[in-house]
Amino acid sequence: MRSEPGNRHVALAAVLGGMLLGSVDFLWIKYLPYPVGNLGNSSAVWAVAAFCFGCWVRTGQLRAAIGAAVGLVIAVPSYYVTAALVQGDNWSVLWAPTSLLWMCFGVLAGALFGVAGVWARAPGWRRVVGPALPAAVLFAEAGLEIRRIGDPNHGDDPIRDALIRIALGLLVLALAGRTNRQRALALVAALPLALAGLAAFLLAGFR
Repeated sequence: MRSEPGNRHVALAAVLGGMLLGSVDFLWIKYLPYPVGNLGNSSAVWAVAAFCFGCWVRTGQLRAAIGAAVGLVIAVPSYYVTAALVQGDNWSVLWAPTSLLWMCFGVLAGALFGVAGVWARAPGWRRVVGPALPAAVLFAEAGLEIRRIGDPNHGDDPIRDALIRIALGLLVLALAGRTNRQRALALVAALPLALAGLAAFLLAGFR
């Protein structure tokens, strides 16, 4: 049975993981071809990273929430620092309002999906809802892509982007579930959560 990480290890993992997430995300977008490279622009992928952090923490919802939130917040400046070092972007973007906004989103997403990661290993209904949440956010982002189908500015790209996100959502359910019954229940729970997530994306201005 795996021992649980101590608070010091959780804090260190949050800081280093956030730095790694931001840097790798920028490099992923810059150097990998479309459509795989476009996953670097996915906020849902960052939510899944917070979920994985919570799964690693295993127990302690508060530790998972704080650690995942810290990781996502740190990932934002890490992304822009990497952009400045690699392609000479302006350093002032580090304290731009958009960067601060993304950090605020990081706090919310980190807390929610970090706890979801802990729930994925908890008994009862939480073991169903935990994996359903990261799958739902991927499905919700797929919904955004589906809305873009037929837009002359996007061509056929949204179809591939949507299919990739749906496939990743199903993969998350397959890996996080312990039994086929849990996976099926999590899929059922993920569908209405995805609709709620799509509505949240639209309200937040994502188009």
